[in-house]
Amino acid sequence: MKLIRRSFVLLVLALLTTLTVIACGSGGSGGTVKVGSKDFTEQFILGEMYALVLENNDIKVERKLNLGGTPVAQAGLESGQIDLYPEYTGTGLLTVLKQPANSDQKQVFDTVSKAYKEKYNLVWLEPAPMNNTQALAMSQEDAAKYGIKTISDMVKKANQLTIASTAEFQEREDGLPGLKKVYGNFEFKKLIPLDPGLRYQALKNGEADVVEAFGTDGEISALKLVVLEDDKKLFPPYQVAPVVRQEVLDKNPGIRDTLNTLSPKLTDATMQRLNYEVSGKQREPAEVAKEFLTQEGLLKS
Repeated sequence: MKLIRRSFVLLVLALLTTLTVIACGSGGSGGTVKVGSKDFTEQFILGEMYALVLENNDIKVERKLNLGGTPVAQAGLESGQIDLYPEYTGTGLLTVLKQPANSDQKQVFDTVSKAYKEKYNLVWLEPAPMNNTQALAMSQEDAAKYGIKTISDMVKKANQLTIASTAEFQEREDGLPGLKKVYGNFEFKKLIPLDPGLRYQALKNGEADVVEAFGTDGEISALKLVVLEDDKKLFPPYQVAPVVRQEVLDKNPGIRDTLNTLSPKLTDATMQRLNYEVSGKQREPAEVAKEFLTQEGLLKS
């Protein structure tokens, strides 16, 4: 009888040990961490980077990239359809939290980090030094021709200038309405609304003098453009960081250190170069991401 009882206890302990190992190794669901991204070049590269470094650290990953815009990605996190994705501090502040613009990087990060935890039980990991902020850019030739270095300079010459921008630029708080509010009412000679991928072509072809830009666009460095100084500090910072569901971090605490090790390597110059490898040279985001991570020693050989 004692032998039977002892065998039963050993069996129960073995089962409990197995269940504990399974629970500790589980990710977002079924042991898999679901990595998402939004629907543009930089997000594809970042999403692939996150997935690759997690896999490199023995975390099973399911890719759910190219989801759509911010509302879709945020809803995916809240519903558990995805477990993490790269988000920008300025987007979190303005688009998700609907708070006023702020140009102080630390204040913006602290605000979104605190509010996301309280409202959604979501965690912002360490932000990268890169800043994919809204910007305005010109060719070196045109900037010299008109004597423009700052947005204030541009506003004085706006009635002589044509701008190429996305349609969204005409509506955003940190787009044309914000510019007019902060820099004074002005009108461009002409505004050409274009798909994001066509803006720089308009500048190259001489159809536009000014282009709506983002701080890590590959074309800025490739075309040697002049980014106009935001001298009245309209544009909020857009540092990128992984936003993760708390329960997924609890199950996979290694996610934090793994992704925080990547973040410091993502500077403006780095992301401009990597973005242009995809947008300019037509390479695959996964290939570009893997090449960079390998060069940086973040993937096992």
